[in-house]
Amino acid sequence: MRRTLAAALFLGLAVPALAEEDTREARSQALAAEFQQTLGGKLQAAIASGGPVAAIGVCSEAAPAVAAELSERSGADVSRTALRTRNPDNAADADARATMERFAADLSGAAANTALESFTVHEDGSARYMKSIDTAPKCLLCHGDNLAPVLRDEIARQYPQDTATGFSAGELRGAFLIDWPATPD
Repeated sequence: MRRTLAAALFLGLAVPALAEEDTREARSQALAAEFQQTLGGKLQAAIASGGPVAAIGVCSEAAPAVAAELSERSGADVSRTALRTRNPDNAADADARATMERFAADLSGAAANTALESFTVHEDGSARYMKSIDTAPKCLLCHGDNLAPVLRDEIARQYPQDTATGFSAGELRGAFLIDWPATPD
């Protein structure tokens, strides 16, 4: 009887915690998908109206605004990061770097268009979700090897510390990063 009571008590306490983790993971997946869709739409519209040079403004202005809006709405810190950044403010911390290095290794043997994900709950109850951003052929306009001179000059002007060129289609470009605060006990 005591074992049954102890097991029931344990499960009763553990199930809400597991439910919260599952909720944050699913919410993270939805946030990353919305970020990707919104940013992708803005980039395509900018390229259609003003060419690749116009897309630079989307990444420098619209992407942070989209991330801020998603962060405010969700209560999580929503951002992008990469191993090779265009904007040094998006540099990865050690944990994100390790996850992206694993993503990069996994992508080398993965099928095309395979998104990789990671969800970790830390001891303090905070959580981190990451989803890979793979280099699509259209990304190579601004992140490939053969940039138009006017585009290369504009990137150098806006991002003098840029290291985000020289990619090939299918390589890891970066990751969506969603950090959740610790849940209250």
